Amino acid sequence: MVDWYKDKVDIVKDAYDKGSKNCQMVSPDIQKDLAKACAEEVTAVIMDEIRGRKFSVLIDESRDVSIKEQMAVILRFVNDKGQVVERFLGLQHVQSCTAIALKEALVDIADFFNYIPLIVSNVGASCMRKDALLAKHHDVLLEKIEKGEIMTGRGLNQESSLARPGDTRWGSHLKTLLRILVMWEAIIDVLEIVKKDSIKPTNNGGAFGLIGKMESFDFVFILHLMIELLSMTDILSRALQRKDQDIVEAMHLITDVKDSLQDMRENGWEPLLKKVKTFCEKNEIEVPDMDKEINIRGTSRRRKQKVTNMHYYHVEIFLVAIDAILTELNHRFGEITSELLVCMAAFNPRNSFSNFDVDKLVRLAEIYAEDFDIGDLAVLPNHLRQFVNRARRTPEFLGCTELGKVAEIMVKTNMHTSYKLVYRLIELILILPVATASVERIFSAMSIIKTDLRSKMGDEWLNDLMICYNEKEIFRKIDNEKIKKRFQEMKKRHCYFG
Repeated sequence: MVDWYKDKVDIVKDAYDKGSKNCQMVSPDIQKDLAKACAEEVTAVIMDEIRGRKFSVLIDESRDVSIKEQMAVILRFVNDKGQVVERFLGLQHVQSCTAIALKEALVDIADFFNYIPLIVSNVGASCMRKDALLAKHHDVLLEKIEKGEIMTGRGLNQESSLARPGDTRWGSHLKTLLRILVMWEAIIDVLEIVKKDSIKPTNNGGAFGLIGKMESFDFVFILHLMIELLSMTDILSRALQRKDQDIVEAMHLITDVKDSLQDMRENGWEPLLKKVKTFCEKNEIEVPDMDKEINIRGTSRRRKQKVTNMHYYHVEIFLVAIDAILTELNHRFGEITSELLVCMAAFNPRNSFSNFDVDKLVRLAEIYAEDFDIGDLAVLPNHLRQFVNRARRTPEFLGCTELGKVAEIMVKTNMHTSYKLVYRLIELILILPVATASVERIFSAMSIIKTDLRSKMGDEWLNDLMICYNEKEIFRKIDNEKIKKRFQEMKKRHCYFG
């Protein structure tokens, strides 16, 4: 890039040729300092933008390509236009993560998910294998259609391929698991081909071991269990990924998921076990004797602790998996959080504020009592009633369905100055994060910047590049002179910028 630039700009070429021995613009240290200068300028703009405003902090973690746990920090606030803004503040490498997560909490399920990417990689490692998979699957579909086992029609039983599950979204795992289930026979056939075509056992990519793993009752049981569980949480997961979240709908979805999980816990064991046994019998997979006693998994054979297979699959996998998800939902959407969301829903503008409830909104203000002055809570009910009457008469609010738009309309019509307490309450509601889309986008960007070829990138450099990449709109508007000045002030150095 430097060579290209100096060939286009004569003054840069002259300076480069005269001082080429001292020109270190291409050295790693200089590149990192420049990235740091850019990141610090971007951060300064964000801090100026947020100064004096109320904000919330979104924090989540994910592993990067070098298997480091990276914690992303995002600030959420309302700007001068009444718009909700989320700004990426930085990454922090954390040594450990104590949050409850289904994938890490359960050993057997964690082991299951470790095999899924291996299966996908082996089957789709080359164009030849992908073509073989599609051909095998096509043959299986034709055979099932001829036997009347499946139906044909638009959108039914179309050709599909395996998709690698993502690290940050459970929805991608559900998609992969469903395709493994649908393409089961074809996947086994392709793994058989890989095993036979390998001259040496070490060259078969572990296909032999993967076939054995897939054709085990444990794998089939967890596959069906996880499809059931992830299908229940999929709608809620997708809803929480949306940037503009309907709080009323979110509350309904949370309740629906909890009820579905509880119902499965109480009534879902027998149907699941029957489905798994039927699948195993159809695919000639051995079903263990459920009354047989086995050693507790993870303990020495010398210990006398034994349980039946039925206890192991029912209690230690089925119930534990459901309880883990219920615990996480109750943790994230506990009594206080649920009360907040219910109170927030009272400000929903749909159907001319049909859910408007003064008592719930006053209760919301009481939860945020420190953000109001003495006497504000006493006059707030009247301000709320006056505001909603005014809003219902204001044409700009007709058809408004999102709370975020309410704040924008208030600023546009100057109502935010007439009803300051109401606007402050709306502002507090808007900065309460419900959606997780922004954090997910951060981790997607991390996989673009830190790749297999750049896996040794240091935490500080990764953080600086992430700030510039994710806040590129701010970065593009920063004057080069500011970056040059900050770069020069970082260390004592002779600088020349063309």
